[in-house]
Amino acid sequence: MIHHLSISAHDPARVAAVVAELIGGKAYPFPSARGSHIAICDDGHATLVEVYPLGTVMLPGADGQDVQFQYDADRPDYVPTHAALSVALDEASIKAIAAREGWRALTCDRGGIFQVVEVWLENRVLFELLTAEMAAAYLQAVTTRNWESFLAQNGGNG
Repeated sequence: MIHHLSISAHDPARVAAVVAELIGGKAYPFPSARGSHIAICDDGHATLVEVYPLGTVMLPGADGQDVQFQYDADRPDYVPTHAALSVALDEASIKAIAAREGWRALTCDRGGIFQVVEVWLENRVLFELLTAEMAAAYLQAVTTRNWESFLAQNGGNG
């Protein structure tokens, strides 16, 4: 189970506020790293999304130090980091929020197995949002048994 994930954004406060709206939570400043914000959802799993300013990176600390932050690092605008989140909203509500923000959102089929609504935060970071119906199909499809069967049918290469 994933309890939290972190992403970067041009406008962390705005992105955290919209993510909080999408997941049915609230957004707050995140004092662990300057300029960061979080979205928290009281869903029984402590689901949390940390949103750092673009250019912030985490580095391992020396010796016994915990994680260290570096700011204004030279990093690409697009990242492979993404998340799939179940939400209480329906497709129309998700797309209305994205449209209000000027962000790309579209319903996509994932191999004929399940669907997601792709929401591109700031048109650069992908969140795959699953309505209740989409989440049910996802949970039924994504199992170790099904994955092993898929790999066996495709020679282990997907």
